[in-house]
Order: sequence, then structure tokens, then C-alpha cells
Amino acid sequence: MSDSSRVPITGEAHPAEEGIRSTIIGIVINILLMAAKVAAGVFGHSYASIADAIESATDIVSSTLTLIGLKVAMRPPDENHPQGHGKVEPLATVAVAIFLFVAAYEISRQSIHEILHPHTVPAPWTLLVLIGIVVVKEGLFRFVNAVGEKTGSSAIQGDAQHQRSDVITSAAAFLGISIALIGSRFSPDPRWSSADDWAALFASLWVAYNGWSILRGALYELTDARPDKSLEEEVRRIAVSVPGVEDLDKCFVRKMGFDYYVELDARVDPEMLVHRAHEIAHQVQDAIRARIRDKRFARVLVHIEPASRKTVTLEASPGDADRAELVRDEK
Repeated sequence: MSDSSRVPITGEAHPAEEGIRSTIIGIVINILLMAAKVAAGVFGHSYASIADAIESATDIVSSTLTLIGLKVAMRPPDENHPQGHGKVEPLATVAVAIFLFVAAYEISRQSIHEILHPHTVPAPWTLLVLIGIVVVKEGLFRFVNAVGEKTGSSAIQGDAQHQRSDVITSAAAFLGISIALIGSRFSPDPRWSSADDWAALFASLWVAYNGWSILRGALYELTDARPDKSLEEEVRRIAVSVPGVEDLDKCFVRKMGFDYYVELDARVDPEMLVHRAHEIAHQVQDAIRARIRDKRFARVLVHIEPASRKTVTLEASPGDADRAELVRDEK
């Protein structure tokens, strides 16, 4: 059995560092946007904007939790955590999902209250504020999501989805205010003002859906569910291509934070010398790391097993004067 743990290269940046930078940028932008939404909601009489501000507040809190999770996940292994602190990262993702559920509940609760108690139609200028917010938040989503995909971080990707939910609530607020303004112009009725609140209510459903999507992915990782099956297939293909490996038995791949852990059984010639089998195990480890460069492998554990063999007796054709037994080895 050969175990190869990842040795960090001097000067190599941890992928969490890029995630930390993107998260800090997101927090600063969300603070500014929240202030703009509160102003639009209070002075422009738009509860959808207030609901949007609440969503931005949860963005700030969840991004802060993501930031903490990333910093902890970067810590090296210690006596109590010999395999590192990687699982703190999906735990931070769970916290992000919970805040999305809280935001969805609060937005829906207040929206229903505003629907039952009609208020002043929102001011037209709030639409301009919302357009700017949608543009900025969509750009922030694309930026953070790209970092999440590059680093493979569920926490960063969850934070990106939180940013996208803000785009949805802002777009819904824009639609609701537009309906309220157009409707009140052609048919003066205080009930038109509720279009703004209905938009916020429907947006809360999208926020809750995003929360569930993020939570499900984090729970899969926390329970060591198998990642993308194609990764396991690629690991198998690379391992069996190493000279001396006749077959594979078990092959397990799991993800912990930013890192992947591989455990596989490689079958070799049962007559092979121990030191040669050990060399092959290291060659399998090196090949996996060298040919799958977009993943960080914290550990590649290769267990060597003897390939099973059986003898099959074949007879020559009856007309052959020199009848003989031919022995062939099969797996």
C-alpha cells in the first residue's frame, strides 16, 4: 500500500486566497447597494426595494461567513484535524443556505403584510436605481461564480448564487413597480401599489429555491458523496494505463473543501517483487496528479493486490500428431 500526501509547492497560492479576495469585494459592493435600496424603498415608497435591501443584508452576513469559512479551511492539518480543515468550507455553505431561507421567509412575510395593507405607489425614479443594481449584481455574480468554478469551492459558488438571487429580487421589484406605475396611470386604484409587493413575494420563492440548491450540494460534500462520476472514470483510466497495472478493483474519490482524496486497488502480477509493486503504486499516484491538473489531490492512496489467475487447458486439433497441452493464463 502506498500513500502519497500532497506537498505544497513553495510559493504556490492556496485557491482559497482568490476566493477571499472576491468575497471581500462582494461585501463592499453589497454594503453600497444595500444603502441605495434602503433609500429607494424609504423615499420612493417601494417595499420591493426594502425587501431587496433585506436580501442584500443577508448577502453581507453570508459572505462574511463564507470569508471565515475560507480562512479556516486554509489552515494546515494539526493534531486534532490530521486531514486538514477542508470540511469547514461546505459548513460555511450550509450557513449561506440557511441565511437564504431566513431572507426568503422575511421577504414573503412582509410582502403579504404590504399586500393586505395598500400603500403609496412607488416613485418612478426607483426604477433607475433598480436598473443600476441589476447591472452591478449580475456582474458581481459572474465574477464570484467564475472564481468558485475555478477553485472548485462550494462556499464561493454558494455565495455567487446568493448574489444571483439579489439580481432576481431586483428584477422582480423592477417589474412590480413598472406594473404599479402603468396601472395607476390608466386606472387610479390604490390596489395597483400591491404589484410591487407581489413581485417581492414571488422573488422570495426564488430565493428559497436557491437556498435549497446550495444546501443540497453542501450536504452531499459533508456526507462524502461521490463527486462527478466522470472524475472517477478519468482516475480509473489513468491508473490502468500505467505499465504493470493489469486491472483495478475499488476506486473511491471524495471531495473535502478544496481538495480531493483518492483510494484505489491496483492489481499487478502476483509474482512481482515487492519493491517493483511499490514503484508502480507511486507511478499511479504521479500519473493521476500530472494528468488531472485542474484538481488538488490531497491524498492518493494506492493499495496493491495480486491479479487473480487461473490455468486453462487447451488441446490441439485431433489430426495433429504432436498433441500437446497449451497453458494460457487468464485474469
